[in-house]
Amino acid sequence: MTSSAVILDGYVDEPACLGVPPYLSPYIRTCAGVLFGRDYEVRYLTIDGLRQDSGLLSVIDRADLVLVIAGLTVPGKYLGGTPATLAEVEQVGARLRDPVAVLGCPVLFGSSPGGGRKATRREIAGYDVLLSGSPAEALSSWLDGGEPSGRGDYGKSDRWAVAGAPVIRQHPDYPRVMCELETGTGCHRSVTGGCSFCTEPFYGPPRFRAPSAVAEEVGALHREGARHFRLGRQADLLTYGVPPGEEFPRPDPGMLERLFSGIRAQAPDLSTLHIDNVNPGTIARHEEASAEALRVIVHHHTPGDVAAFGMETADPEVVARNNLKAMPGEVMRAIDVVNRVGAQRRDGIPELLPGLNFVAGLAGETRETFALNRAFLSLVLGRGLMVRRVNLRQLMPFPGTRAYEHHTLGKHDREFRRFKEWVRKEFDLPMVSRVFPAGTVIRSVEVEVAGPTSFGRPMGSYPILVGIPLSLAEGEVLDAVVVDWGMRSVTALPVPVDVNHLPIKALRWLPGVGKKRAAAIAAARPFRSKEEFRLVAGITPLEGFLAFRP
Repeated sequence: MTSSAVILDGYVDEPACLGVPPYLSPYIRTCAGVLFGRDYEVRYLTIDGLRQDSGLLSVIDRADLVLVIAGLTVPGKYLGGTPATLAEVEQVGARLRDPVAVLGCPVLFGSSPGGGRKATRREIAGYDVLLSGSPAEALSSWLDGGEPSGRGDYGKSDRWAVAGAPVIRQHPDYPRVMCELETGTGCHRSVTGGCSFCTEPFYGPPRFRAPSAVAEEVGALHREGARHFRLGRQADLLTYGVPPGEEFPRPDPGMLERLFSGIRAQAPDLSTLHIDNVNPGTIARHEEASAEALRVIVHHHTPGDVAAFGMETADPEVVARNNLKAMPGEVMRAIDVVNRVGAQRRDGIPELLPGLNFVAGLAGETRETFALNRAFLSLVLGRGLMVRRVNLRQLMPFPGTRAYEHHTLGKHDREFRRFKEWVRKEFDLPMVSRVFPAGTVIRSVEVEVAGPTSFGRPMGSYPILVGIPLSLAEGEVLDAVVVDWGMRSVTALPVPVDVNHLPIKALRWLPGVGKKRAAAIAAARPFRSKEEFRLVAGITPLEGFLAFRP
């Protein structure tokens, strides 16, 4: 008789892995591969689905085995799903009666959104097995009668990644699922302990998957209908395939060429191929090799890509005290290099831009730290450079990291709030308009929040939030042209812009129109040509996008 298993996805967010919808983490797929290989009938469910339908708990309770994957070490704000809290994980475990309950991933560190400033290691009640290390390898070891722990042996997990690909068809967002791809674990900087707050050094020196293994996994996912991929599960993509030993090794563009060309060969009609983590210290120390590596990425990826820089701070004292990756001047050079390689536009969208992460609460932080942060960002604006987004968060120190004992949590909350407000108003707003000027067409925006103004995003790495001043159906996918900007979003209208049928509230968003002229346009409809439209509305920079449907 076939055994049954439920994988309950509580979502993960780590420095080098994202598994919050529409992202699907590699942990889910490799664990599914372990279970498929042992003839389990696997059902995939999400914590959001359980919240919406409590009756699913009885479905879960009828399974032979329940695996919960959850936990955040870099909690943020999410639109596509809401990660499980530690309390919810415990409640699920407490409610289960018959299945063997298994728990894995960062939740075992003690993380929980809204659960306090410091993470704490603790026993989590209600679970029979706690997976340590690589969840798929630990699960396999336990099912074979061994210890529930895994060290990350790609010789084993690569085949599970392929075998687990069919699970994506059970994702509630399928086929618009972003498959987070793992290329390696660990960090080159673990030789010096890494950044004071980061959990990635827990995995030790870097270990890399072979390009052929990643390509084989992409091929399996592609056969199951996947078209969206992100190379996100690694500490620094530019140093992919470079053996451990040096803290800041020279990138190997040839390895990246093998990686990306292999992916393209397996999924020639993919819709999204993006990246995530890039170490600005690598770029600053090896500018020429880094630029060549970035050109390889730009050649193979899809536009709108983001190289996420863990900058953390522009205060040299904080950088030194916390063994961070790069001094402010080095980060600025890295921003310049990425702009030189990636700022050119394809179909109106920049190919590849940096993203900046700031962390407040690190050791050595003072009030002057925030002034230095503002000065740095002002210089980015003044130099005409582009940055796709700035993430601001407060430190969540984890046991085992130096930041757990040495930090400034709570000392500068007021300054952090003021800095955040300044960034949103004085930096983000002009930067969004620089990256997405009026007339930019954003392709394949999926509506995620329906309402009088609907909100959606394209698929991608840190996709821009698009507000559309129309009541649209959730799940609708459309192209939209940018007409205005918010602090972290754009306002856009569907393409083509159907001026004969748009409501007045949408017409007024056309550049140069406004409320009064929108009323005049509505009264003079229908228009049969641009010339007729101009007589009432004047010339708009969006004329190329207008349509005059009867």
